[in-house]
Parts: sequence; structure tokens; C-alpha cells
Amino acid sequence: MWTDTEMFLLISLLIVFVPLEGGSTPISCYNDKGDAVDWFYLYKLPKQHGRKARSEGEMYLLMDKGSEGWTEGKVTVNDTSGALGRTVGQLYSQGKNTELAYILYNDQKPTEVRGNRWESSSGSKRGHTKGVVLLDKNQGFWLVHSTPHFPAVRQAGEYYYPDSGVNYGQNFICVTYPLDHFQTIGEQLQINQPNVYDCDVPESLASLVPALAAVCDEKHASKTASNRSVTLTSKDGAKFISFAKGASFKNDLYHSWVAPTLQSDLLVQFWIRSTGILPSDCSLGWKVLDIQLINPGQTFTFKTSDDHSKWAVSTAAAGGDGVGGGWVCVGDINRNMAEEARGGGTVCQQHPAVWKAYRSAALQCEDCGGSTIQC
Repeated sequence: MWTDTEMFLLISLLIVFVPLEGGSTPISCYNDKGDAVDWFYLYKLPKQHGRKARSEGEMYLLMDKGSEGWTEGKVTVNDTSGALGRTVGQLYSQGKNTELAYILYNDQKPTEVRGNRWESSSGSKRGHTKGVVLLDKNQGFWLVHSTPHFPAVRQAGEYYYPDSGVNYGQNFICVTYPLDHFQTIGEQLQINQPNVYDCDVPESLASLVPALAAVCDEKHASKTASNRSVTLTSKDGAKFISFAKGASFKNDLYHSWVAPTLQSDLLVQFWIRSTGILPSDCSLGWKVLDIQLINPGQTFTFKTSDDHSKWAVSTAAAGGDGVGGGWVCVGDINRNMAEEARGGGTVCQQHPAVWKAYRSAALQCEDCGGSTIQC
């Protein structure tokens, strides 16, 4: 027979160890250790040509709030226990949580998307944008990235990384935000006009984030601005600037807007395997130079033609007044003529360790005369 004391202890232990249903852990960005983090940057490295790479193009570098620079990913990018798998995997593991809103958008939607109401949407007419928004009534994350056909629809039931994202380099920025920021994020997406292929904003959240609900319903404000930049403050107080442009902006994101706003010369990495690539531009007083050769984290050197990422870094560190340098921007749009007339954007942060990690990765650039120079 159990004594009263023993029964009390047993019941207490059961209460402690019975898992809570949906929403027992915060919707957040997560690192490789499984810790909820305020933000992270992830650099998926390209597949190494000419020899069989250990990871077959699934190696990645990771940097979060507590990092001093890039650290090698503990697993592959396809692993559900890694930072990307843990973070995006929340979409599939929160099955019983009915107070969960999400939006998946990509100008190159997953191949399994067939016969739904988003099928008729032309990705080429919508924004050149890629991302994931996931939140509950407390907080959530916004993941901006460059990987085609990613992620899978929620109905797929599990996280996986697509083969289409393996060969080339890819970049991700994930930031955890409080609930009250997702209305602003929704307004930024309305400007971008993303190609949404899966989403749900339940009634319990739609009244709190009507702009996200409108994006989900493919409703774009009739008087949406052609471009807008806003400051977003993460859950732990880090400052980010979101730049969002629409099709009516009809100009390059980086040289016509981001560089002048940040008061900084920029080195830009983007997908050069497309037509109408814009050359380096120094016409507006700020140098915006196209990167040609990259080596992040002192891993291995590769050409920008092997990198599908879209990121930019200030040429100089931040000055004493905190302006004019030290910026890193990770986004989803390229520097080419066609994408001047498409929506897209980037998310920028001024952070010494992040700046150093990206700045040291840029080895060679094209100057404004067309010559190759050391960045």
C-alpha cells in the first residue's frame, strides 16, 4: 500500500512529466542544440564540384545571438534535429494546436502542390520572395530564405529539405518576434505580393493580424506603397530593418534604396545565372559591388555562380555613431532587370560579429568599371 506521502510524490512526478498538448513550447527560431533563440543566420554551403563532398551539398554554417562567428552545423540541413529542421519542423509538429497561424510563400513552390487555389497564381507575376511565417497568440518567427520549393506544405506532415536546394549555396535569416509585430510583417508581405502556396490564419488570430489574413486570402491593399522600410524589434530587443518593394517600384533594391538608406557601400551576393544581370553600380554616390568569389567561415572557396543566396554586407564596419557601416542584409531578390519590376526584399541588422562573418566571406568583387578586384 502507498502512504499518503508516497502517493503525493507520485502524482507530482506524473504532473511534471506529462507532456502538454499543442503550444507547450514557444514558437521560436531554434539552434542546433534545441534552444529557443532570438535570431539566427544559416549559410547552406554549395555542393563541392570535382570531388565527393562529405555532406553532398547539405553542410551549413550557423550563427545566432550568442555566437562570435560562424560555427559548423552539427548535422545536415535535411536533419530534423538541426536549426532549420527544428525551426520549420514546428509547422508539422503542432498538429493539435488550433491557434496557430502560418504562411508559406515561394516564387518556386514545392513540386507536390497541385490542384489547389494557389495553383493558378503566376509566380513570375508575383514577388520574387521566399519565406515562412509561423506564430501563435504569444509570438512567432519570420524566416526569409533563398531555397526553391521550400518548405513542404503542412499537409505533407513532416519537414524535409528539397533536392532543388542542395547544389547551390543558400541563405536563411530567422528572427523571433512578439505577436504585435506580425501585423507589420503582414503589411510588408502585402507590398511584396508573394506567391502563397499554403497558409492558415484562424479566426482567433485573424482579428489580431488582419494583414497576414489578407495575405493568406491573396488580398492586397488597393493603395499599397511601392516600397516601405520598417524597424522590427525581436522578442529580446534586437533591431532589424525590413525593406519591402513591390512591382511598381521598378528599380534595383540595393543601389537605389538600401545603400542610400543605410548610408553604406555594399557588396552584394545574388544569383547570377539569369538574364539581365545588373553590373556593379556607383551612380548614386554609394558603391554597390557584385561579389564574384566567396569563402564563408574559412570552409572552401566558391564562385558566386555556385551560390543562390541573396545577401549584402557593408564594405566598412559601423562608425562610432553607429551609422554608415556594419550592416548585413539577407533577402530573397536578385540584381537583374526583370526583378526590378517584381516584389522582394531584405532584412538588415547592424551587428559586429554578423558583419565580420559576412564581410570576411567576400573575397573578390566586380568594380564599377567591370574589373575584378579584391573586396
